[in-house]
Amino acid sequence: MNTSTTQTPNILKIDGELTIFRAMELKPALLAEPPVTDIDLSGVTDLDSAGVQLLMLAKKTALAHGRDVHLVGHSPAVLDVFELLNVAAYFGDHLVMDSRAAKSAARS
Repeated sequence: MNTSTTQTPNILKIDGELTIFRAMELKPALLAEPPVTDIDLSGVTDLDSAGVQLLMLAKKTALAHGRDVHLVGHSPAVLDVFELLNVAAYFGDHLVMDSRAAKSAARS
């Protein structure tokens, strides 16, 4: 299993699982100083509720400090879970919301 994180100034790229098994490993990187402004999820292969909670914590912490966190590069695994849990609006995540609108239009 290939799992890693890459951090450049203000951007955190997560590869592999974003699950309960990695939550403690990823938490310090998500809440680091200087703050992360973008979280690249393009390499996420699996996402569970612990991973979603961690992303929510990163968002909540940033907002409490007058900043914001943007999720970018959503992998299919991330899109599936965000749609299933209906959390796109929490993140202000237009990619997921736009994807959902397109699916609804295709069904009509």
